[in-house]
Amino acid sequence: MSKETENNRFFSSFHYGWIIAGVGFLIIFACIGLARYAFTMLLPSMQAGLDLPYDRMGFIGTGNFCGYLLSVILAPTLIRRFKPRAVISGGLTLITLALFGISVSSGFFTPLFLYFLVGMGTGFANIPTMVLISYWFRSDQRGKAAGLMVGGSGAAIILAGVFVPLLNRNFGADGWRASWLLLGVIALIVTILATWLIRNHPAEKGLEPLGRATPPSPDHFAHQEQKGDGAILMRLGFLYLAFGATFMVYGTFIVTTMVREYGFSEAKAGLYWSWVGFFSLFSGVAFGMLSDRIGRKRGLALVFVLQSIVYLLAGFKVGSIGLLISVVLYGSTVFAIPAIMAAAVADYLGLSRAAAAFSTITIFFAAGQTVGPAVAGIIGAASGGFTSAYLLAAVMTTFAAVLALFLPRPRHA
Repeated sequence: MSKETENNRFFSSFHYGWIIAGVGFLIIFACIGLARYAFTMLLPSMQAGLDLPYDRMGFIGTGNFCGYLLSVILAPTLIRRFKPRAVISGGLTLITLALFGISVSSGFFTPLFLYFLVGMGTGFANIPTMVLISYWFRSDQRGKAAGLMVGGSGAAIILAGVFVPLLNRNFGADGWRASWLLLGVIALIVTILATWLIRNHPAEKGLEPLGRATPPSPDHFAHQEQKGDGAILMRLGFLYLAFGATFMVYGTFIVTTMVREYGFSEAKAGLYWSWVGFFSLFSGVAFGMLSDRIGRKRGLALVFVLQSIVYLLAGFKVGSIGLLISVVLYGSTVFAIPAIMAAAVADYLGLSRAAAAFSTITIFFAAGQTVGPAVAGIIGAASGGFTSAYLLAAVMTTFAAVLALFLPRPRHA
């Protein structure tokens, strides 16, 4: 067999769905990884540069989540009217412009407003990207595809952990401004690639969804609500709320905890934060594939148990070794819940309702991540540390693990 024949066979068997997943990786890299998790690494230097207390920096983070919450409410209507590709491009464009604006902002209200716009753009880019999974991948491949996409956040965390301390050393007090500018340039590149490569449905490429075709149940494509769907949606929503409220408390303030409470240098804290990014590269794929095998509810419960350990170790301050274990476990599980949830909504509620269902539970998620960092910031300002906030997070994830185990068997898996 000639080499040309082998190449032709490879490209004819390569499904465009993996291009969608790869571009999705870059979109999540930009809209969540850079636009949200870089804030964690930038918070100490940005706080010093703007001369703001803990609670005001917490409110800036909350402004981002408020923007995300608003976009989650608007996203289903926009997706139906303009299709995912156009909404994704618009969201990424908004992020890019706002990131450039933050790099030259000052005071409190200007970065608060701009980071609110970043949050809106994040929702407009993230939600339709995750919805594409339901269209391009069948049930046996959804967890893997979702895990690959959400791994983009991990790559962005690594980038922030390495480059933010480097830029701070080179640019001094304006290092955080240079960082936001760099993030804006990267977001612009991703915007161009996403607009070029994203397709709304396999039919646009003359393809079927990727995965094993199985005979669908009679209500698989039903648009009407089935008995018990409302209760399932509420339970999935609460689980996503618990995740949103807890993981962003840790994700927003753990670097500040390392610097202010453990006495770490910014470079050492950045190294630890980059480890979060490294291990998170595998969290979505690993737990997404695991949930394909053991079921969504067992996968969710396992992740929540591990995250409870993360927050307990951070809250009880058991030393540098305990903090290291906490960081590694956090990175290993941080993007598992979104990957499993993206697959679970289609399994529980069917393909035709996947977009609306994912948007609905994301409202819960957005509400959780809006309240969580704000409450933690108030706790930090009042007590001078985040021990109580981490322990409260552990209580929530423990309860969520128990609730996950009582989810029923999905009808559409």
